[in-house]
Amino acid sequence: MAINKWKTLKSKLVLDNQWVKIRQDEVQLPTGEIIDDFFVVVRPEIALIFPITQNREIVFVKQYRHASGQILLELPAGSFNPEIEDAEVAARRELEEETGYVAKELVKLATLYDNPIKDTNQIHLFLAENVQPTGKQNLDITEEVEVVLIPIDRVVTSINNGEIRVSGTITTIFFGLNYLSQR
Repeated sequence: MAINKWKTLKSKLVLDNQWVKIRQDEVQLPTGEIIDDFFVVVRPEIALIFPITQNREIVFVKQYRHASGQILLELPAGSFNPEIEDAEVAARRELEEETGYVAKELVKLATLYDNPIKDTNQIHLFLAENVQPTGKQNLDITEEVEVVLIPIDRVVTSINNGEIRVSGTITTIFFGLNYLSQR
């Protein structure tokens, strides 16, 4: 059985501000049925980085995430517009802005769709070894960040015990650990 794409008949932006963009599509399914209110969140691309220090510690950020109402432990990450900024440049920028660490070299691990059911964006996963602290954090108005270092051999345990529970972070960790094990 062949799987067919939906046909977009109409599309309009119904919410457009600095925090969120929501598009309302009228689509025709392969069966011919029309759905006139399929909502899509138009999101920027995300660069996510797995930074490792010379002491084999992973640099994490702990911060409040309003949608979940939780303070969560995550890898450094941030949004970017691919028409203005390259994913690798965004990853370097976000690493330094959030943590005060810099990376000399990055390895691209993968590019994945974040939530293709309702979101438009992809996440770009990177690994950086031997990151160095500069002490030059430059946080956004919505960020209050604590930098947390976890030894690389404790990271999977931190996932298993629920200390790390953000899907993009966990995915990047496993891609990074797999990359390191292949060398």
